[in-house]
Amino acid sequence: MVHGRRTRNRRCDSSHSRGFDFTGRMRALCDDVVQRLPELAHVRMEQVAVTWTQAKKPTSHGLQASLTPMRFRDGSLDGRIGRRRYTVQRIYDDRGVEYLYLLTFCLPRFLDLGFGEKLTTVLHELWHIGPLFDGDLRRHPGRCYAHTHSQREYDQEMKRMARQWLESSPPAALYDFLHLDFATLYRTQGRIGGVRLQRPKLIPLV
Repeated sequence: MVHGRRTRNRRCDSSHSRGFDFTGRMRALCDDVVQRLPELAHVRMEQVAVTWTQAKKPTSHGLQASLTPMRFRDGSLDGRIGRRRYTVQRIYDDRGVEYLYLLTFCLPRFLDLGFGEKLTTVLHELWHIGPLFDGDLRRHPGRCYAHTHSQREYDQEMKRMARQWLESSPPAALYDFLHLDFATLYRTQGRIGGVRLQRPKLIPLV
């Protein structure tokens, strides 16, 4: 019960068809990244849902990945958008653990990036997770709170962190699939899938 209005809690389906478990492999990759990089030590991957969505258009340009926070500013369960207040539909895994973030990859677009771009994209999204891990985004000073005042400097920092992770000698089996594009992975591994979740709904509060 939130502010007198009941919300529908959705549990994700962690099952997947035979083939390549993309979200499972991405989760293992991200789990290793946050364990090796001190800058991401605050991230608890058990409360980050890793999911995928299909690109609406077969183009190389557009959204490759996104991070959806499950809380408002400072980890609040509700917040104001325009003149109304909202809460966010809450999502749990099959053990009852609540997700605080949704990390979504857009296929096949993400897999058609170059290897370095894929790693940078992963770091880019993980870095958005707030340092308090309270369901809110990392907020930088100024109007461009998500990416700082310089997109170029932000991108360079993500590339540096990707190199730092690679230089720590993670097992190649964690990231070898990122060397393949979507078509090659499909041809060699079969169906590509895993956990798929819809974007949580904003629920207006009375």
